[in-house]
Amino acid sequence: MTDFADARRHMVDGQIRPNDVTDLRVLAAMLEVPRERFAPPAATSIAYLDLDLPVGEGASASRRLLKPMVLAKLFNAAEIKPTDRVLDVGCVTGYAAALLARLAGEVVALEQDAGLAKTAKAALSSLPNVTVVSGPLVEGWPQGAPYDLIVLEGATEIEPQAFLRQLKDGGRLVCVLGSGPGATAMLYRRSGDELGGRPVFSAAAAVLPGFVKPPAFAF
Repeated sequence: MTDFADARRHMVDGQIRPNDVTDLRVLAAMLEVPRERFAPPAATSIAYLDLDLPVGEGASASRRLLKPMVLAKLFNAAEIKPTDRVLDVGCVTGYAAALLARLAGEVVALEQDAGLAKTAKAALSSLPNVTVVSGPLVEGWPQGAPYDLIVLEGATEIEPQAFLRQLKDGGRLVCVLGSGPGATAMLYRRSGDELGGRPVFSAAAAVLPGFVKPPAFAF
């Protein structure tokens, strides 16, 4: 029988601390939140491995929980404040939203897959500062804007300029930009009518639905 608390400590000590995650609040949240509760029953035994955890099925079979190290480094780069209002885009089963609930003041967790959204609502029902909403991921959730931070819980092949108006001036957005081994984790910040970004570390993640770059036409 798996000792999940021990596996969680090994995840933090073996995968996260050695990868320059220095925010003590992020480390504490990763130690507290049981990732196995957000995994499908058949995958609980691998919940703490260094991988993107498959959680979808059918049309959503490509959906994943981000690798713990990548998620922790994104949060570390975002410098999340206890007063922040956060939009979590592509919350899948709710693991990242549960972490954000311990780091931020309010979390809006957006998921377009009905089955995953239902799972997330059940898993997060005891957290008063998390609201799970349903809608297309590429549209964000303007009803709750503006946000201090937007987290794209997966990769995007297109620059996330469409989220500019949903950020407060000075607000941040973190994501993985690109697909495949050449992808890069990015930290964006809104300044007036511009969204400027900088790379923070190399990373790879499954591309979120709707965030695939349109094919180029050759003449």
